[in-house]
Amino acid sequence: MSRTEKIQTRLEAAFEPRVLSVIDDSESHRGHAGYQEGGESHFLVEIESARFAGLSRIAQHRAVHEALGKELMSEIHALQLTIRA
Repeated sequence: MSRTEKIQTRLEAAFEPRVLSVIDDSESHRGHAGYQEGGESHFLVEIESARFAGLSRIAQHRAVHEALGKELMSEIHALQLTIRA
Protein backbone atom coordinates (compact mmCIF):
# COMPACT_ATOMS: atom_id res chain seq x y z
CA MET A 1 0.00 0.00 0.00
CA SER A 2 1.38 3.43 -0.95
CA ARG A 3 1.82 6.25 1.57
CA THR A 4 -0.99 8.12 -0.15
CA GLU A 5 -3.31 5.15 0.35
CA LYS A 6 -2.20 4.76 3.98
CA ILE A 7 -2.93 8.41 4.70
CA GLN A 8 -6.35 8.17 3.04
CA THR A 9 -7.28 4.93 4.82
CA ARG A 10 -6.17 6.06 8.28
CA LEU A 11 -7.90 9.44 8.05
CA GLU A 12 -11.13 7.88 6.79
CA ALA A 13 -11.11 5.41 9.69
CA ALA A 14 -10.33 8.02 12.34
CA PHE A 15 -12.54 10.92 11.24
CA GLU A 16 -15.27 9.68 8.86
CA PRO A 17 -14.72 12.85 6.82
CA ARG A 18 -17.31 14.56 4.63
CA VAL A 19 -14.42 15.81 2.49
CA LEU A 20 -10.99 14.21 2.12
CA SER A 21 -8.36 14.99 -0.46
CA VAL A 22 -4.82 13.61 -0.28
CA ILE A 23 -2.44 14.94 -2.93
CA ASP A 24 1.17 13.84 -3.39
CA ASP A 25 2.89 17.19 -4.02
CA SER A 26 6.41 15.75 -3.98
CA GLU A 27 7.29 16.48 -7.60
CA SER A 28 6.99 20.24 -7.03
CA HIS A 29 9.75 19.86 -4.39
CA ARG A 30 12.28 18.04 -6.62
CA GLY A 31 15.77 19.22 -5.70
CA HIS A 32 14.69 20.54 -2.30
CA ALA A 33 15.41 19.13 1.14
CA GLY A 34 13.43 16.04 1.98
CA TYR A 35 12.56 15.14 -1.62
CA GLN A 36 12.60 11.38 -2.12
CA GLU A 37 13.02 9.82 -5.55
CA GLY A 38 9.73 8.23 -6.46
CA GLY A 39 7.70 10.82 -4.57
CA GLU A 40 5.42 10.37 -1.59
CA SER A 41 7.45 12.71 0.63
CA HIS A 42 5.34 15.90 0.47
CA PHE A 43 1.55 15.88 0.85
CA LEU A 44 -1.35 18.30 0.74
CA VAL A 45 -4.33 17.10 2.78
CA GLU A 46 -7.75 18.71 2.94
CA ILE A 47 -10.14 17.18 5.45
CA GLU A 48 -13.55 18.16 6.79
CA SER A 49 -15.09 16.24 9.67
CA ALA A 50 -17.49 16.95 12.51
CA ARG A 51 -14.91 15.33 14.81
CA PHE A 52 -12.79 18.49 14.61
CA ALA A 53 -15.58 20.68 16.03
CA GLY A 54 -14.55 22.48 19.19
CA LEU A 55 -10.86 21.58 18.83
CA SER A 56 -8.19 24.25 18.58
CA ARG A 57 -6.11 24.32 15.42
CA ILE A 58 -3.21 22.71 17.28
CA ALA A 59 -5.47 19.97 18.66
CA GLN A 60 -6.81 19.31 15.16
CA HIS A 61 -3.28 18.91 13.77
CA ARG A 62 -2.27 16.69 16.68
CA ALA A 63 -5.33 14.50 16.07
CA VAL A 64 -4.37 14.05 12.41
CA HIS A 65 -0.76 13.23 13.31
CA GLU A 66 -1.94 10.71 15.91
CA ALA A 67 -4.32 9.07 13.41
CA LEU A 68 -1.49 8.69 10.90
CA GLY A 69 0.85 7.22 13.51
CA LYS A 70 4.49 7.83 14.36
CA GLU A 71 5.85 5.38 11.79
CA LEU A 72 4.02 6.91 8.83
CA MET A 73 4.72 10.46 10.04
CA SER A 74 8.44 9.63 10.17
CA GLU A 75 8.32 8.69 6.45
CA ILE A 76 6.74 12.00 5.41
CA HIS A 77 8.91 15.10 4.99
CA ALA A 78 6.09 17.66 4.67
CA LEU A 79 2.38 17.53 5.44
CA GLN A 80 0.28 20.59 4.66
CA LEU A 81 -3.13 20.37 6.35
CA THR A 82 -6.35 22.22 5.64
CA ILE A 83 -8.82 21.17 8.35
CA ARG A 84 -12.47 22.14 8.75
CA ALA A 85 -15.14 20.96 11.18
